[in-house]
Amino acid sequence: MLEENSRERMAQIHLAILTDIPALCELLEILFSQELEFMPNHEAQRLGLARIINNPEIGNILLVRQDSEVVGMVCLLYTVSTALGAKVALLEDMIISPAYRGSGVGSYLLENAVKFARSNGCKRITLLTDRINESAQRFYQRHGFALSPMIPLRLPLDE
Repeated sequence: MLEENSRERMAQIHLAILTDIPALCELLEILFSQELEFMPNHEAQRLGLARIINNPEIGNILLVRQDSEVVGMVCLLYTVSTALGAKVALLEDMIISPAYRGSGVGSYLLENAVKFARSNGCKRITLLTDRINESAQRFYQRHGFALSPMIPLRLPLDE
């Protein structure tokens, strides 16, 4: 367990392990069903999760358990910023089970992810959210994230 917060006594943050993958895939199915750009693909998600879990230099997956049930997750993927000359993180795949939204569990998970990234030497966290998902943007802004003047561009390489 990484840290327990008094307002979320029952919620516990853990690093994901391989046996957590089925529960994490269920959460990713919810996430990718609501995002505009991605589609659920259980096998691809299983492979990606295993690759991250087995290679902590690539990133870490933090999950939140409520009464032993995995109810949320977030991925921190690592790279080096030449602008900062330091390790930085890309925050991806943050999802809270719909039954636990609005309960503070998401804030608890995000706050612990930020602390975890900081304690692991990251000097910045960047994230992407759907342009039309204003509630997610407000959530992240309440936690100190700011809109960037930069815009994402993608080039699929598998076509």
